Amino acid sequence: MSESPECGSGGGADTFLGLRVASIFIIGFGSTAGALFPVLSRRSKWLHVPKPVFDFAKYFGSGVIIATAFIHLLDPGLEALGSECLAEGWGDYPYALALCMLSIFFIFIVELVAFKWGTSKLASLGLQHDAHGHVAGGHAAHGPEGNTDVDKIKSGTDSSVDIERASESHYVMDSALTQIIGIAILEFGVVLHSVLIGLTLAVDEDFKVLFVVVVFHQTFEGLGIGSRLAYMDLPARFHWVPYAAAILYGLTTPIGIAAGLGVRTSYNPGSATASIVSGVLDSLSAGILIYTGLVELLAHEFLFNKEMMNGSNKQLVYAIGCMFLGCAVMALLGKWA
Repeated sequence: MSESPECGSGGGADTFLGLRVASIFIIGFGSTAGALFPVLSRRSKWLHVPKPVFDFAKYFGSGVIIATAFIHLLDPGLEALGSECLAEGWGDYPYALALCMLSIFFIFIVELVAFKWGTSKLASLGLQHDAHGHVAGGHAAHGPEGNTDVDKIKSGTDSSVDIERASESHYVMDSALTQIIGIAILEFGVVLHSVLIGLTLAVDEDFKVLFVVVVFHQTFEGLGIGSRLAYMDLPARFHWVPYAAAILYGLTTPIGIAAGLGVRTSYNPGSATASIVSGVLDSLSAGILIYTGLVELLAHEFLFNKEMMNGSNKQLVYAIGCMFLGCAVMALLGKWA
C-alpha cells in the first residue's frame, strides 16, 4: 500500500540543524566563487587564466544553463503542479508547460521591443544594429555594429566631431543597455530557482545527500552565470554590474536557506500552497532559461558567431564538447536534486 502524500501545513525536517545553518555559508561561498571567478579572471590584471580554460568555463556554463532549464526547473514544475495535494482542476490541463511557453513568448516580446527601440535610436544616429549580436570575436551581447558609419562621421569636417562623440556615446549606452537586459533576464530565472532550492534544502529530510548535490549544482550554475557576466562590455561607469550580479547570485540560495530555517516549523514543501508557488515559479523560470539557453547561448554562440563559423573544426568540436559536458554533469545531478 502506497504512502499518502503529506499535504498538511506541518513543518519540514528539523534534523542536522547545525549543518543546515553551516550550509548557508558553504553554499554561499561556492555559489559566489563560481560566479565571480570568470569575471575576475577576465577583468583583473593579477589573475591570468589561459584562453582554452576560460573557453571551457564559458561553454561548460552554457550546457549547465540549458540542463538547468529542462531537468532542474521544468521537470520539478511539472511534478509540483501535478501533485496529488492539489485540487482536481490542476490535473485537467498541463499548466506547467503552458506557463513555460508563456514565459518564452513574454521574454521574446520584451527583447523584441527593446531591440527594435534600440535599433531605431541607432538608425537616427547613423549607426547600424547587428541583428545577430556578433562581430568577429564577439559574443552574444546583441551589440550594434557601426564601424562603417562611425568611420564616415570621422572622415567629415571638423564640425562633425560633436556628432561623432554624441553618436559614440549613444552607441555605448545602447550596447550597454541591451547587454544588461539580456543578463538580467538570465539572472532573474536563475535567482528564482536558487531561492526555491534554498527553501527546500532547509527543511528536506534527505538533507545530507541534497546538501552535497546543491553545493556542486550552485557552483556549476554560478560558473555558467559568471562566464556570461565576464563577457559584458560595459562603459567604465557600469564596471560594477558584473560583480554585483555575481554577488547577487551567490546570495540567493543562502537567503532561501535562511528563510526556510526561519519557517521550518510551519513550511511544508509538499503542501498544496507550496506546490503551487514552486510549480508556477519553476515553470516560468524554465521558460526564461530555455529561451536564454537556446537563443542567446546556442544560436548566438555557434550559428551566428562569425569567429566560430570561420574557425577551425577543432575549435568547434572543443566548444561543443565542453557544452555537452556541462549539460551532462548538470543533468546527472538532477537524479538527486
